[in-house]
Parts: sequence; structure tokens; C-alpha cells
Amino acid sequence: MNNDIANALDNTRKHLLSAIEVFTPAQFNRVPFENSWTPGQVAEHLLKADGGALEMIHGATAITDRQPDEKNEIVSAIFLDFNTKMKSPDFILPSSEPKDKNNMLQQLNDKLAGLAQAAREMDLTRTCTAFELPGLGLLTRLEWLNFANVHTRRHIHQLENIHKVTAGVIQ
Repeated sequence: MNNDIANALDNTRKHLLSAIEVFTPAQFNRVPFENSWTPGQVAEHLLKADGGALEMIHGATAITDRQPDEKNEIVSAIFLDFNTKMKSPDFILPSSEPKDKNNMLQQLNDKLAGLAQAAREMDLTRTCTAFELPGLGLLTRLEWLNFANVHTRRHIHQLENIHKVTAGVIQ
């Protein structure tokens, strides 16, 4: 199971980096349409969220008294429902400052590679006790890794839509 989530995170990382690479530096910091984040803001949001997941995985844990993947299905269903607009918690909202695309690419690569490495090396059955995901409670390391994966995939979809607009494919 560890290799499954590790491989999924590696694939998501590659897909994310490719989705960001297509933007010019100017497009990276330009709002593509009303009520949208810039690609740079999406990247910063992911950096905060994935960094938080990495902190949870390396933080305090306890023995789990349920199936360690029990919440994966609901987390996946929530974040992979692209028809539902979500509001991000304040602590992972991006700033309005311009972002350096290359710096963001490197940091995202490092965070997601760190998550995949944790997936390969850590006991994923343990419950992370430092933070409860709103509406879902405490998650196991495996569930945090799944969260990082599907949350990142959600934003890859968002970046692909932004690129279609900036490339003039859709209006």
C-alpha cells in the first residue's frame, strides 16, 4: 500500500509541475478571470497545504483504532468533485504578492517528493494528532497523503482550466 500512494504522489507531482510549466512568468501572476486565483496563487496555496500535510505526517501520532484508509474514499469524493466550488481556510490562502514561478516549482517539487518519500518510509497506519481536518477529524498518515494527492489533483484541474482561458481555448 505504501508504494501505491507513493507512486500516486510521484505521478501527481510530475503532472502538477507540467501544469505550471505552461504558464509564462507574466501569466503566472495574472488573474485569468473574475473570482479566480492566479496560477501563482494556486501554486502558493498548494505549497501551504502540501507543506501542512507533510508537517502532520512528521508530527505527533497515536495508534489508530480503525482502518487506516477509512476516510480516503470520502476525502477523494469531496476533492475530486470538480463541480463543487470550495472555500479555502484562511491559513492556506495565498497572498496577493507576485510569485516567482521557478521558486514555486522547486518548492512544490520538494514538498511532493517529501510526501512520496514519507509514504515509502513511514508507518502510515498511525493517526496524526496535531490537527483535525474540518468536518473529518483526525486523519492517519495514509489519509493525509491521500488528502495531499487528491487536493493537488483538484488544483491541477484548476490550473488546466486557467491555461485554457489564458491560451484562448475557452472564453
